Amino acid sequence: MSQQRAMTRWNDFNDATDQGSYDVIPSGTLVKVRMTLKPGGYDKPEMGWTGGYATCGDTGAIYLNAEFTVLEGQYARRKIWSLIGMHSPKGPEWENMGRSFVRGVLQSARNIKAEDNSPPAYKARQLKSLSELDGIEFVAKISTEKDQYDEPKNVIKQAITPEHKQYAQLMFGQVAPQGNPPANQLGGHPQAQLQSQLYSPPDSAPHPAESYNNQWD
Repeated sequence: MSQQRAMTRWNDFNDATDQGSYDVIPSGTLVKVRMTLKPGGYDKPEMGWTGGYATCGDTGAIYLNAEFTVLEGQYARRKIWSLIGMHSPKGPEWENMGRSFVRGVLQSARNIKAEDNSPPAYKARQLKSLSELDGIEFVAKISTEKDQYDEPKNVIKQAITPEHKQYAQLMFGQVAPQGNPPANQLGGHPQAQLQSQLYSPPDSAPHPAESYNNQWD
């Protein structure tokens, strides 16, 4: 009787497809992404760091470990990893960069223009907890930098906000009209519907603060 063992898919890999080779996404590419956070288990409630989302590194730096998944287009399902600075023993610069990035993410996700200082916009730039960033969708600009092996890798350091001419098309799948996208073209996304009310003409909608506060209080 033959002693040769029958080969299975997990013994013989000659017929497996060759692994794909992914070049970096060109720097400057704009894509819609979903951000998820890898919990690091570090909390400091007095700083607003709760839920175990923050990570404390060996050097004492505090950061959010973020994964970005491209949702649509040529690079759909590609993943990019970046750190969002929250504190550095070396000084405030890293934290300031991180806070600026999160501000941009909130403005992109919630359809808030940078120069809008209305009460609803002011509140849209606030978080009840870091959990609101886990799963948030926004438009991002891809950058490229070198990794520890001096090889190029993609990172995300900038969110694209409604002022950009490609924002409406990338975020809501439509060509940007004059002003902001109408509510009936934003789909079922509650944040998009909510923020569309912020820019409705005064004669066609009540002051947005009332409906906004009802959903975010």
